[in-house]
Amino acid sequence: MNKLSSPTVRAAVVVALWLHADFGLAQAAAKDAASAFPARPVRLVVPVPPGGSSDASARIIGQKLADAWGHQVIIDNRAGAAEIIGTEIVAKSNPDGYNLVLVSLRFSVNPSLLKMPYDAVRDFEPITMTAAVGNVLVVNVKSPVQSVKDLIALAKQKPGELTFASSGIGGAPHLTGEFFALQTGVKLTHIAYKGGGPAIADLLGGNVAMSFASMTSSLPFIKAGRLRPLAVSSRERLTQLPDVPTMIEAGIPNLEVRDWQGILAARGTPKAIVDRISGDIARILKQPDTQARYAAAGMVVIASSPGEFRDALASEIKRWAKVVKDANIKPQG
Repeated sequence: MNKLSSPTVRAAVVVALWLHADFGLAQAAAKDAASAFPARPVRLVVPVPPGGSSDASARIIGQKLADAWGHQVIIDNRAGAAEIIGTEIVAKSNPDGYNLVLVSLRFSVNPSLLKMPYDAVRDFEPITMTAAVGNVLVVNVKSPVQSVKDLIALAKQKPGELTFASSGIGGAPHLTGEFFALQTGVKLTHIAYKGGGPAIADLLGGNVAMSFASMTSSLPFIKAGRLRPLAVSSRERLTQLPDVPTMIEAGIPNLEVRDWQGILAARGTPKAIVDRISGDIARILKQPDTQARYAAAGMVVIASSPGEFRDALASEIKRWAKVVKDANIKPQG
């Protein structure tokens, strides 16, 4: 008997053909679902109050997506608990792409500081890292400090006496300041505020010595001549402040911080839908008018793939866990 004609072999061939056909149907269904997405409004949760760089980024992307999709993108500001409240909403939502969250660097710091109601790696599908906001070391224009070198010298003369303001514990301005102190061997005193606005207000009032502020909150006051920029935390100089050196140029070779932003969906969101959203956002971010709007807010477009964003998240979580440990940062203080 021909081995290929045996009942066992025939049955195996039938099963293989059925599985192949089933897989093909599944692939076609996934493609159809992605091409039909969205069929109703999409919610983009922003886990911070309106007015900051994350909110501005979400509104730029949301409007452009609504235009492209023909369905509203609802910007839902759900601030609180170090951005955890809004992020948890999406972590526990249906994995269908209709609930997204725009997170920032704080997302990668929280696991080292707080008890989390979700797993920052396992409970999300990365869609794209959208942009990064530069941080600027600024002092009041009335300060005698003219450079990073001056600041380090003064801090060493007065250990612990110089204060730096931040938008809150675990945010990029706070982490940049702690990283600066670790890299330079100086002792600074951190003063946490409930947002970048109050922090800048106290710096303008002369109540704190400095801030490692976001570009978004500090740029208007730099342009108005009320704050003096000493250095930026990005790898390269920022187009908005071309005459201001990087921290690396200022003599701190390992200090590079970018307050990144990115969009996540709930774990289990179909890959075809993740890829659809990622591709649509990437096209938006590459448009000249979008990039101009981001630049005006002090942001630099990134537009990474889902895989690149996943790798970046793992790297950022590991990096900031070490800084939190080395600087002995606590949730309260």
